[in-house]
Amino acid sequence: MTGSQTIADSKKAFHTAFPYVIPSLYRRTADELLVELHLLSHQTNFTINALFAVGLCQVFQAFTKGYRPENQLDPLFSALCSCNGFDGDEIKALAQGSSKAVQGHTVEDVQEWLKSKGKGAPEPLASGLSAVTGDQFHYSRLVAVGLFSLLSEAQGKESDDPEELSKTVHSIGEQIGLSRPRLEKDLGLYRSNLEKMAQAVELMEETLAAERRKRERQKAEKAAQD
Repeated sequence: MTGSQTIADSKKAFHTAFPYVIPSLYRRTADELLVELHLLSHQTNFTINALFAVGLCQVFQAFTKGYRPENQLDPLFSALCSCNGFDGDEIKALAQGSSKAVQGHTVEDVQEWLKSKGKGAPEPLASGLSAVTGDQFHYSRLVAVGLFSLLSEAQGKESDDPEELSKTVHSIGEQIGLSRPRLEKDLGLYRSNLEKMAQAVELMEETLAAERRKRERQKAEKAAQD
């Protein structure tokens, strides 16, 4: 990563790579991710791992739900990554491969892989977990979301209780050396913000639908008058 790059440099690079207007509902998400990735790019001990990759992709997907036009989502993700020196395609590939790798396995399997730094885990999860419990590991809230998402994949449809899954995440995270208070705080905020975003997207879609109905009614009335 380029340690001399400022946040202004990252934002300039982002707008060059993504020269489109971001809908107001999604601007905060884009800005927060840009700043978060910028800060991580300056952390000496930060390395891309499976938990980070899954967490970043999950947060991006969750908080851009309903984004229009949809074909701008891939360029948006790529721009957020590239402006901070990351390769969006590589991160997506690691996230998708890791999520797929846990399918058909249990929560206990994932726990054992984490404790053994990926030993015994299928690729690309194995290499992606190798740095998670090392002395040089740098924690971020994206790691918490990634752990939650991977365990959710492993649990499958067995449990739809996010509270119970969060407890499992806290327990496993603590066992591999992650701070339980930070995990609790970060996952609590994530779930709370998800609910708020879902409500905002629902309201936006209802408003757009009402406007479409109004235009169609006005068009029909005008046609009838003609």
